Amino acid sequence: MKRLWMLFLLLGSVFVLSACGSTEEDVVDDGNEVEDVPEEDLIYLTLEELSEFDGLEGRDAYIAVDGKIYDVTNSSRWPNGRHNGYQAGQDLTDPILNQSPHGLSTLDNIPMIGELVEE
Repeated sequence: MKRLWMLFLLLGSVFVLSACGSTEEDVVDDGNEVEDVPEEDLIYLTLEELSEFDGLEGRDAYIAVDGKIYDVTNSSRWPNGRHNGYQAGQDLTDPILNQSPHGLSTLDNIPMIGELVEE
């Protein structure tokens, strides 16, 4: 009986530790490896143009962070261009750098497709 309890505690500990390492809340995409768009295919958008890519009504969903544009259209964490109270089509540099618990790290799993330009 003592061995059974020890096994139960060990398995429970492993489960808890694995759950603490990475939660679904920390992942912006589905874990698929992504590649950025080649430099010659990058798009260049102003903030006004970016606002058209809000993910609503079937439109693609793009966000800008630190001058780069990321395509979150196919991310399960951005249904209809929304994630944690934010809507795609915006520059989210401040929220991601200063409020997000994961910061820039999750953008590694989102394709960078362009750059934000001045109007």
